[in-house]
Amino acid sequence: MRRRAICAALCLAVCTALSTPAEAAESGVSFVIDGAVIEKEITTQTVNQTIYVSYWPIVQALYPDACAVWANRRAEIRAQGLDLFIKPETQYIIANGRYLYVPEGVKCQGNSIMAPVRTLARALGAAVSWDGRTSTVSITSGSGPIAPAGQAYAPNTLYWLSRIIQAESGNQPLQGKIAVGNVVLNRVESPRFPNTVYDVVFQRNQFTPAMTGSIYCTPSAESVIAAKLCLDGANTAGGALYFVNPRATPGSWAERNRPYVATIGAHAFFS
Repeated sequence: MRRRAICAALCLAVCTALSTPAEAAESGVSFVIDGAVIEKEITTQTVNQTIYVSYWPIVQALYPDACAVWANRRAEIRAQGLDLFIKPETQYIIANGRYLYVPEGVKCQGNSIMAPVRTLARALGAAVSWDGRTSTVSITSGSGPIAPAGQAYAPNTLYWLSRIIQAESGNQPLQGKIAVGNVVLNRVESPRFPNTVYDVVFQRNQFTPAMTGSIYCTPSAESVIAAKLCLDGANTAGGALYFVNPRATPGSWAERNRPYVATIGAHAFFS
C-alpha cells in the first residue's frame, strides 16, 4: 500500500512540456486555461528555447475526470477519450496511440516528469498562444483529445514506411531512422517522385532493399515508432530527398550534385 501511495504521488507530479517561444522566462510565467488563471504551481524548465512544464495542472484543468497512475515505468493518464503515456528519457509521448516527437526527450526535475506545452496541448486537443508582454501562456481547449492512431496512420503507408526505415537504418539511432522516413515522405510530396510511400519505395533503381528483398523483413519496434513519429510530423532531415552512407559509397551522385543537409549516424542527407 505504501509503495502504491508513493507511485500515485509521483504520478500526480508528472510534468509535461511546453514549446513556447524563446522569450519565455523559466520563472514568472503565468498560465491561463480557457480564460482561468491557474493558481497551482507549475514547474518549468527551459531546454533549447522550449519550456518544459509539469503537466498535471494542465491535464486536470482541461480534463477534470482525468486520473494518473505510475505503471510500466511511465505516467499513464486516462480521461474520457484520452490515453496518454509519458515516460522519462524517451523522445516522444504517446497519445491515443499517436507518437508525438520530443526532440530533447522527456525530462525529470525533482519528482516531476517534464515534457514540451505545445506537444502536450496537441495531445489534449488544445491550442497554445504566448503573450510576451505579460509572460503568459494561454491554453484553449478544443473539441476533444487528439484523433486516435487508427485515423492518423494509413495501414499501407505505415507498413511500407516502417519497413524501408528498418531496411535502410535499422542499426541507426532514432534520429537517423526518422531522417530516412523524412526522405521517403519528402519524396511523396515532391513532384519529381511518385506520390505514395509504396511507389516511392519501389521506384526503379532508388532503394536497394526494394531490389534485394530486405524490404520485406519485419521492422523492429523502434522502426515502427520512427515511422509513426514521421507521420505525425517529426523531422530531423529537413527537406532532404536523398541519403547515402559516405563510407560505403564515397563520391556518390547525391554527394556530388545535391546540397548537403546534415549527417545523422552513418548517413549523409542531401536535398
